[in-house]
Amino acid sequence: MPWKVIVKKKFSWAHFLTDYHGAPEPLHGHTWMVEVHIEADKVDAGGMGYDFLEIESFLKELLPDYRLLNDLVDFSPSAENMARWIYQKVKERYPTVSKVVVWEKEDCGAEYWEG
Repeated sequence: MPWKVIVKKKFSWAHFLTDYHGAPEPLHGHTWMVEVHIEADKVDAGGMGYDFLEIESFLKELLPDYRLLNDLVDFSPSAENMARWIYQKVKERYPTVSKVVVWEKEDCGAEYWEG
């Protein structure tokens, strides 16, 4: 597909990991960045493959800001697990999603795609 639409959105979330090196990790927070990459094989009359604002709105619904991730999902919310979960949810609405990248902090993140 010739185009890839990319949306980045920041979220402030807290989390704790239930099995961090064999022990629970304490509650802490980050300003997370989520990148969603969606492929488009054509653009509409206005020149858009997908509407950025529509994707951002969907992400806001899916991922409410200022939340404890452990209350939002039923698994240990590591960056890797969150990338996979977000990918699966985005794929339900946007079947041509190619990958999701979750940045837990500016220089540490995880990427998920189905190969």
